[in-house]
Amino acid sequence: MTTIVALDFETADPGRDSACAIGMVRVVDGRLAERHVTLIRPPRPQMYYTHIHGLTWGMVADAPPFAAAWPDIAAFLDGADFLAAHNAGFDRAVMAGCCAAAGVEAPAQPYLCTVKLARAAWDIRPTRLPDVCRYLAIPLNHHDAGSDAAACAQIVADALTDGIDITRGLLAPRG
Repeated sequence: MTTIVALDFETADPGRDSACAIGMVRVVDGRLAERHVTLIRPPRPQMYYTHIHGLTWGMVADAPPFAAAWPDIAAFLDGADFLAAHNAGFDRAVMAGCCAAAGVEAPAQPYLCTVKLARAAWDIRPTRLPDVCRYLAIPLNHHDAGSDAAACAQIVADALTDGIDITRGLLAPRG
């Protein structure tokens, strides 16, 4: 049994510790099984990317900071063989930045990048998330953390259904 957690962060500013939302979807044996979305209060009130994701300081000001949200996030990630994200280098860096700022260990699971996976599996180009979702007929409300995570999870599930070796989407280990 393979378990993958697809995730997506939205950020408030250029700092990698500035997560303001996380969406996570668990994929168990190729099926979307469970979903968790939470708003996060970023460490600074400047919301540089509201024009992209629609989140404002007023929407996240009373949300838990990452350190307080971490126990629920870690519990959701527990047991996953892989973490998956579209352009996973970004999400891995945000996870690492938020974990470092919170004083917790970043998840040890390897990351699958669904950009790499979509290129290797179906030769999709361009490979922005809306392009991949259009090709695979996956519904998407782009830059909504829950929707982006669900789309990423469905890309992984579709690859598994098509018999694709998902490790073709592995990111190189950090180091």
